[in-house]
This record gives sequence, C-alpha cells and structure tokens, in this order.
Amino acid sequence: MSVYQEALTWIYGLESRGVKLGLGPMQAALALRGNPHDGLRYLHVAGTNGKGSVCAMAERALRAAGLRTGWFSSPHLHRYVERVRINGRPLAEAEMARRLFSLRDDRRLPPLTFFEYTTVAAFEAFRAHACDVVVLEVGLGGRLDSTNVVSPAVTVITNIGLDHVHILGDNVRSIAREKAGIIKGRAPLVSGVRDPVAAAVLTERVRRLGTTSWRLGRDFDLAQTGVSHGTPRYRAKVRDLVIDDLRVGLAGAHQPDNAACAAAALVALRGTGVDVPDAAIRTGLAKVRWPGRLEWLPSRAGQPAYLLDAAHNPDGCRTLAKELARRAHPGRVVLLFGAMVDKEHVPMLAALDAVVDKRVYVTPQVARAARAEKFPKLRPGVAATSVHAGLERATRLAGESGLVVVAGSIHLLGEVRAELLGLRCDPPIAM
Repeated sequence: MSVYQEALTWIYGLESRGVKLGLGPMQAALALRGNPHDGLRYLHVAGTNGKGSVCAMAERALRAAGLRTGWFSSPHLHRYVERVRINGRPLAEAEMARRLFSLRDDRRLPPLTFFEYTTVAAFEAFRAHACDVVVLEVGLGGRLDSTNVVSPAVTVITNIGLDHVHILGDNVRSIAREKAGIIKGRAPLVSGVRDPVAAAVLTERVRRLGTTSWRLGRDFDLAQTGVSHGTPRYRAKVRDLVIDDLRVGLAGAHQPDNAACAAAALVALRGTGVDVPDAAIRTGLAKVRWPGRLEWLPSRAGQPAYLLDAAHNPDGCRTLAKELARRAHPGRVVLLFGAMVDKEHVPMLAALDAVVDKRVYVTPQVARAARAEKFPKLRPGVAATSVHAGLERATRLAGESGLVVVAGSIHLLGEVRAELLGLRCDPPIAM
C-alpha cells in the first residue's frame, strides 16, 4: 500500500462520523495548528448550484492575472487531491499524505470529521504555498460550514434552492438563512440569487451587517452582444464598469449568470487591492475548464454520444432538462442515474420525464448512495448490478445514434467518466 493510499484509508474511514455542522471543533483545531487560515485573502463562494462553476472561472482569471491561487472544492471527481489545488493543479499526493498524517498524529486536536480534517489540511497547504488569493467553496450550507472560519475579502452566493433539506431546512427561507451566514461585515456580497424570498433574507443580513451587496440584474449582468465564428459574445456590466468581448467556456444556458457572478466578484476583489485586469477576466471566463458540467463526449466507433452532468438536486436536474430540450438529440436518450440517499429523488427524476426515453439505475460506490433497486418504483427503468454493468446497459439501449445522459451524483459521474476516458482514479479503499 502506498503512503497516499494509506492516508486515503484513514481519511475515508472518518466518513462514518458523518456531517457535524458547527464551527467549535474547527476553530479549536485551527488555533492549535497556529491558525493557518489567517492572513490569506479569500473569495468565499456558496450556493445551491453553480458555485463550482463560479469558483472555476474566478480561479482561472486570477491565474491569468499572474496571481498565485489556492482553490478548495468538494466533492472531488476522480482523486481526493483535486479538493486542494495550487495554481490550478491538485496538491501532490505525497504532500497531501504528509499533511493528513500530521493531523492524524496530532493528539491535541479534538475529534474532527472527514471534511473538517480536509479543510484544515487545505488551509495549511495554502499558507505553505503563500497563495495570493484563495477561492474557497462552501461544502454544505454556509453558516456552520467548516470553511466559515475565514474573514473573506469578497463573498458570493450564486443561487438558492432546495437541497440538503434534512440539514438546512425544507423551505427556501431557512436555506437562505444558512447560506447568508458567510456574509461578513466589510466584505461585499456578490449575489446571483433571483428567488425573491431568498433575496430578501440576504438583503436583511447585508443591512444588519452594514456591508454592501451587488445583485445580479441590478448591479451587474451579462448580455449577449452577438456571435463570432459560431461562439456567442457577451458584454459584462458591473456597476459603472463595462467589459466587452467576453466568451463563456462552459456549456449551458445557465452559465452566463455564473459568468456574471464571477466577473462581478473579480471586480469586487479589485476594491480590496487585487489587480485583476479586464484581459484576465476575459481569459478566465473563456478558458475555464470544469469537467462533468454539461460535458459532451461525441459518439465514436459505433458508440452513442454521452452527456455527463453533475445535476444532483431538483434544480440541477431541471437545468439539465432545459439543456436537453434545447439541444434535442435525434436518437434514443437513455438516462444513467444514481444518487445519494439524502436527495429529493422524485422531483429529480420527474424533471427529466419529458427529455429521456429509457432509464438505467445504478448504485455509486460510496456509502451514502441510494440503492438502485429503489428507483424503478419511482420511475420505470431497470436497476443494474454495478455502475459498469449499468453503463454497458445504457450504451446498448441508446445505440449508435443515441445519447446516454449520466446524472444524479458527482460520485457516479466520476466513475463513469473515468471508465469512458480511461482516467486514473484513487485506488479502492476498504472501509
């Protein structure tokens, strides 16, 4: 067993501790480790959907500006080290193992969860690599998330919908209160929230703290100005600033809103002393790469085409359905679906009723996965014995002229994408 695999065995073994929202253990652990999160400049990003895309665009632009970046995201697609990136590259396996073992062997620390240990390791890596700006993605909610120990330069909340309702609440107002917890005094909020109930919650928090709020549609937006060589061109307006000739490198009709949030956040960062030229913003939006988000793999050698999307909640599935309707496929469309046990399965599946012809259900290889046998009771389809078997079944059903749509869980996406593209993944861990 390699040192990295040994570290993974330990950190994955902590998943049995589950999710424990609350900042006390994190604050205590960070204090004992010398508060590695202090002294860094953060762009802190929350939201039900889209926060990963905003982080990816912003981080790419910051690198284009010549800045040394840190980027914390979750979950990973193929390898655990993807969660902590320096200048766009995942942390080296050897360094990650060393940092995890240092935390494991520190007997002063309180018991921490999988996500808390990972967050501490990330802060220590960002400090050691002297990052100029850290793009910090919230894991769950906001107010009590492990990342909410920082003093951000700018905060972003992309949108708010129903997800993790068993933890965050079963209505938009409750979830908005949790996500609003990342808003801090003196740090401007960039808000892509359109829901009026959620927006009112954020507005009240901003008013109470005496900070400023930049709202999509009021203070900033992104408008298409034309098409050049088949690619849409956009103009961003951020308060009094106009940035022309923008391209959005991520697919989907929803991505211009995410691009607008990223551009506004980068302009807001300028007010904190970070030099992000217009040219860097253009580069970040155009050259961003964020696999598994409406990622199309064209058909080849008698195989169908594949569409991989990280839709893992009802809003995400509705967005996916709109994209499928907009880009109607001539052949049979087969859904390969697997999801975590705590998700809203009925509205997720219902959102895709009008755009898929057949369904194959699988159980992703993760402890929190819902059993595939559950889903045919909710919507007609066949349950496969493994992800590999499900992919083979969906491929046969779609045929050469068809399309296989993979959705429901980022964990499923990682397994399928690795098989289709022959990518390296973390070794299986006995837990």
